Amino acid sequence: MRSVGVASAAAALALGVAGTASACNIGDFSLTGSVTCDQPSGKGVITVHDTDGSRPVTITVKDDSGKQVAQQPYNDRSSDFAISVPWAAGTHYQVLASVANHFDNQAIGNGVTLPNTECGASSTPTASPSDSPTTPAGSVPSTSPTSEAPSASPTAAASTSAAAVADTSSPSPSGNLAETGGGSNTGMIAGIAGALVVVGGGAVFGLRRRAASARH
Repeated sequence: MRSVGVASAAAALALGVAGTASACNIGDFSLTGSVTCDQPSGKGVITVHDTDGSRPVTITVKDDSGKQVAQQPYNDRSSDFAISVPWAAGTHYQVLASVANHFDNQAIGNGVTLPNTECGASSTPTASPSDSPTTPAGSVPSTSPTSEAPSASPTAAASTSAAAVADTSSPSPSGNLAETGGGSNTGMIAGIAGALVVVGGGAVFGLRRRAASARH
């Protein structure tokens, strides 16, 4: 009877040890490779490998200051989990795993360090063939219209008109009275000429009468 009890106790202990050995623990998780760059999103991708299969699993990523940068729960039976993190060249991240009813936020290895390179889609757009203008067959390429000379400004036109009016109103250099309308001494000269004509005529008339009287 005593031997049966000892055997039962040994069997229970063996089962307990086996159960403990098969229970989910942080040793079931590991980091696969280095952080990869997802070009379209410009983020890094961390891959966590799990060999146990207990679910749900929550993966949390923090920087060295303890700030959480990403967290993702997983319920599928996949053995690999991918989680996206902000890309900052050379940054070190701590990767933590939590499994319900087993353990909470335990570190997986020593974490990961991002490469000292940039990650992101190229900012230079690639020109497609449709972007280039095409000329239909048989058509003549159009030429750009030549620019017309700027018209004279209103101020210049007004100045030209004023100069033309001033030129036509000034007296002619030839002194022609018909063009200038006569000077201010014209009337006086005409009066003196008329007086001289009258005096001359009177003198001639007087001389003729004296000569006639002498003959008689």
